[in-house]
Amino acid sequence: VSGAENMKIILVFLFMAPLVLSAGAEKSHSSLDSAASPETKSRFAMLDDVRILANGLLQLGHGLKDFVHKTKGQMNDIFEKLYVFDQSFYELSVQTSEIKEEEEQLRQTTARLEINNEEIKNLSQEMNLKIEDLIQNKIQLQEQVWGLEDKVTKLAIIQPSMQETEEISSLKAFVEQQDNHIKQLLKTVEDQHVQLDRQHNQIMELEDKLNHIELQELAENSFPGEQAEPEAIYFPVRNTTAVTYRSDGPAPDCTALYHSGTRSSGVYTIKPNGSEAFDVYCEMKFGSGWTVIQNRVDGSLDFNQTWDAYENGFGDLNEEFWLGLNKTYSITKQGDYILRIELQDWKDNKRYIEYAFSLGGLETDYTLQLSRFSGSIPNALPEQTELRFSTADHDGGTTNDSNCPENYLGGWWHSECEETNLNGKYVAPRSKGRLDRRKGLYWKPKKGRYYLLKSTKIMIHPTDLKSFD
Repeated sequence: VSGAENMKIILVFLFMAPLVLSAGAEKSHSSLDSAASPETKSRFAMLDDVRILANGLLQLGHGLKDFVHKTKGQMNDIFEKLYVFDQSFYELSVQTSEIKEEEEQLRQTTARLEINNEEIKNLSQEMNLKIEDLIQNKIQLQEQVWGLEDKVTKLAIIQPSMQETEEISSLKAFVEQQDNHIKQLLKTVEDQHVQLDRQHNQIMELEDKLNHIELQELAENSFPGEQAEPEAIYFPVRNTTAVTYRSDGPAPDCTALYHSGTRSSGVYTIKPNGSEAFDVYCEMKFGSGWTVIQNRVDGSLDFNQTWDAYENGFGDLNEEFWLGLNKTYSITKQGDYILRIELQDWKDNKRYIEYAFSLGGLETDYTLQLSRFSGSIPNALPEQTELRFSTADHDGGTTNDSNCPENYLGGWWHSECEETNLNGKYVAPRSKGRLDRRKGLYWKPKKGRYYLLKSTKIMIHPTDLKSFD
């Protein structure tokens, strides 16, 4: 308020100053015209006006200075209040986020409780209906008893015969029996109410124990301990039938690509002898290159496919895929190859197993024959046995009468339906059905428990490296 008043005084002064100066000038002019005063008097009058103006300007400067200081103080107060407001708004936002999370958890818990309460409510309604029926029956029986008592009283008066007395006694016994039966039913109903409350509490306890049970099953179905993969593998020279690779054209497989200088894993184009060119995923490790024919990591791809899909391949080579039986056969018919299977359980323990193998063509239903020669896990696939590949729509024939692909999902080289199927249904440890877990992706040696798997990878590599020297 004082700052505003000062500004008003300054403005009045500025308005009056020109008037004073003009009046002084007119007075001086009139004096000169009349020649009543000397020249020195006029000069001193002008100096007095200048002093008055200077004094007014000085007061104006002081007023402006005070106004600026007060304005700065008010602005600082406003900035401090804005900072406190920003802090309060941020804390309120954090609390709002926490409240939303708690509301979501409460909503989920409420939904589960509503389902349980609905079941208990339905059971209670059924029990109440039964109780009402029993009460109606009891009322009817009581009315009959009262009627019989009246008849007994009348019969006692008229002295009934022996036969009538026996009938009355029989009716009384029947009524007492029915009454006892009704009492038992009522007690049963009360016991069932108590049992329902007990079961409701047991449901809550079972939900708490469920997580503990699932973690225990996960530990039981995991590999015992961690074993490191070997840093290098030395492949025995079995024969001299491996492919000769010319660097001016597409490579026959990933091993040839590695020995031509390619060192990065990824998708490449190869062209086996006598086959069209196609893309494969090459895994460059252990000092060589491996051609991947199957990869499963997260269950994003459904492996329950038809015979044509398994023959031609499906999936994304950078994620989950099956290369294709005809492509795999076109690679392996170039020479002798080994088959490597890499497994990872749900505790991220890793194992591997390697086989010498042979693969037939379409006319044999891509018959597979295995012979294990190294690995860090017991064998779970039949050795020295011709296994025909089969799917739900193309049964290659198994040792029993059941259709393994239809019952256990996914195409595979089956001999018995209980054996390992790495193309089966992808099942996580928290699956609610034990039957589904048994049909899932697992490794089951002949002697020992099954291991539920998180990821699998199947790769091939030639056994003869002479042509790559």
